Amino acid sequence: MTVIDEIQQDAKQRMRKSVDSLSSELSKVRTGRANAHLLDHVMVEYYGNEVPINQAATVTVEDVRTIAVTPWENSLVPAIEKAIMKSDLGVNPTTAGTVIRVIMPPLTEERRKDLMRIVENEAEKSRVAIRNIRRDANSDFKDLMKEKEISEDEMHQAQGEIQKLTDQFVKEIDSILEQKEKDLMTV
Repeated sequence: MTVIDEIQQDAKQRMRKSVDSLSSELSKVRTGRANAHLLDHVMVEYYGNEVPINQAATVTVEDVRTIAVTPWENSLVPAIEKAIMKSDLGVNPTTAGTVIRVIMPPLTEERRKDLMRIVENEAEKSRVAIRNIRRDANSDFKDLMKEKEISEDEMHQAQGEIQKLTDQFVKEIDSILEQKEKDLMTV
């Protein structure tokens, strides 16, 4: 594997991580639909430790607007209920025996617009991260050329490959953003 290949592989891995990070962040943004990942960041006390809710209970989607949380132990029901209420989701869970149901209220038009701005901002941060990775790789190629390890033609070809990667990952970000916007605007 040449030095150019190593730089390109590194750039590709870093770009992939940026896109994956965006997907992860956007999965936490509440749409009008129920999504089991919405509760991933909610922490609950479990045997003296703060753990994500999905490590203390089974989280499933019952229907379009309802998330069902089934704690692994009955004693966790009040703690999980309290953790969900204290979260930034703005929802009130209801308990029926050992199952906690979280009903997602429909979003107001104003809240949808706020969430759209947040989602677009996250996507732009990811695009910037991708472009920064491209800049770093191109800088590495220029350094290699200055040190006469690669020719100018090889540098230009490598920069072209990095640009293709950049375009590919930016397109992927745009696709993820478009899907999230569609979810947000669906009433």
